[in-house]
Amino acid sequence: MPADQSGLTGNQVDTVAARQSTLIDSSSEFANKHLPTVQRTSAGLEPYTGPWGISQVSHLLRRAMFGAAKSDIEVLQQHSLADAVDLLLAVPPPEPSAPLAYDTRELVPIGDTWVYQPYKSPDATVTFVPTGIRTTSLKCWWLGLMLDQPLSIREKMVLFWHNHFVTAVGTVGDPRFSYRYLTLLRTNALGNFRTLVKQVTVDGAILRYLNGNTNTKSSPNENYGRELQELFTIGKGPEIASGDYTNYTENDVKAAARVLTGWRDDAAPLTSPSTDAWRFDATRHDTADKQFSERYGNTVITGRSGADGALELDDLVAMILAQPETARALCRQLYRWFVYYLIDAQTEASVIEPMAAILRSNNYEVLPALRALLTSAHFYDAVNMGCVIKSPLDFVVGLCRQLSMKIPSADVPQRYTFLAYLLSQASSMQQNLGDPPNVAGWAAYYQLPQYYELWISSDTLPRRNAMTGTMARAGYSNGGATLAIDSLAFVRSLTNPGDAVSLIDDAAQRLYAIPLTQNQKAFLKDTLVPGLPDYEWTAEWNSYVADPTNVQKSAPVRTKLEALLSTMLRMPEYQLS
Repeated sequence: MPADQSGLTGNQVDTVAARQSTLIDSSSEFANKHLPTVQRTSAGLEPYTGPWGISQVSHLLRRAMFGAAKSDIEVLQQHSLADAVDLLLAVPPPEPSAPLAYDTRELVPIGDTWVYQPYKSPDATVTFVPTGIRTTSLKCWWLGLMLDQPLSIREKMVLFWHNHFVTAVGTVGDPRFSYRYLTLLRTNALGNFRTLVKQVTVDGAILRYLNGNTNTKSSPNENYGRELQELFTIGKGPEIASGDYTNYTENDVKAAARVLTGWRDDAAPLTSPSTDAWRFDATRHDTADKQFSERYGNTVITGRSGADGALELDDLVAMILAQPETARALCRQLYRWFVYYLIDAQTEASVIEPMAAILRSNNYEVLPALRALLTSAHFYDAVNMGCVIKSPLDFVVGLCRQLSMKIPSADVPQRYTFLAYLLSQASSMQQNLGDPPNVAGWAAYYQLPQYYELWISSDTLPRRNAMTGTMARAGYSNGGATLAIDSLAFVRSLTNPGDAVSLIDDAAQRLYAIPLTQNQKAFLKDTLVPGLPDYEWTAEWNSYVADPTNVQKSAPVRTKLEALLSTMLRMPEYQLS
């Protein structure tokens, strides 16, 4: 595997500590140098019984989805907290396969799905491998699902698993494999962790990404056996001695690699949903017994021959998931994804431990643990609102959803041009969808002590501000269509847009996770009506409403609102979720 994707070649040891040494140089000089030591809240996993208003609804939506869209807020306000969470956790129907974006050299007509089609030129005389075209199609399709997501936590969970069980489209090398892998994550996003671990382990994309396809009895490859334990399940823990960690040892890595010998990706064409991109080759499997250390109770996985060799995977996963620390490790990652990066002793005891107990008592079904977290007093404590810096994808997709921006064309090539623009914006802010920087995922979810603060730097913050400034004014245009914020439509959706104070209060409540100060509100009002009394805005707005097609009346109002929204979207508060 190329070192620029995984940091691994062959059996080279790749640890989180080594990854952390490559900290982004452009991170802010004001980022954490040490983790905070002050206890944040004593609230735990007990059910929340406080107010259930727009602040709590918006907080739930911001964390469980990409941005709190007005329509989603209105739906959840009609439900109790328990019912609202149940709505978000319900499994939505599957979506259509990814269509082709563009390119006449493909056998697939533009707009049709390519995911089970061979790579050939139209006359079938020249082999043509348009992986870039299909990669673009795959990523655009995926981002489109985020933009058009139903009232469901699924899209946030798909991205969570993508960051947890990492592969990279560029390294896998065949978008059809990556599509199948993404389909696996989508199908199991709200399902059983035990099932997902097993299916991920033998998936063609991860076999390619972590060299499982070269793991044989004559030449065991330890890459996946290491990452399965270090990153995907139990976690490493502090090193006790050389090769001896808190939760497993180097010998356990070697034993796991031997268990997993024989699995390989299949280069045969993926011609239908029932065609697998992987298979078990019994001739490459180590049939001897595998001895694990005292960290796993000195377990021995009995070697098996023939097709039964594949069943050793079940024994390996069962052994790892039987360790209490495995459930804790997953719950910590879910906590950092949905709540906050800091897990102090109080949070460990009152949230992580009971959440892990729920996970284990439900045979690693994820939904009961998620339901407990999202209905807990801890989740709705004031200190956990507005404490997360938005990821680039949360920023880009959330901006579109909060401000009701829709891709302005149903034509597949043009639609994908707009989606590719949004993808490029997120990528320039350091989150390239489908291609995390390494096998540990994005550093903001594991890098001590900065965590989310890594998303903001002297390079990325100006890019965020440039995008919101563009969207608030001219927008992004292509082929005669424009993606932009309709400032007039946004403000008309507020309660009382003719009153400057009410307009700013309502817009701030819609856009921000934390309240503004009176000085900030006064500054924003001066941006809307600089140096003028409030009634001047009221008169100008009412004049526009009375004759909205009159450009002489709408243009000045739009200009003022564009300036206001551009300013609001540049404020630090907009970076928080």
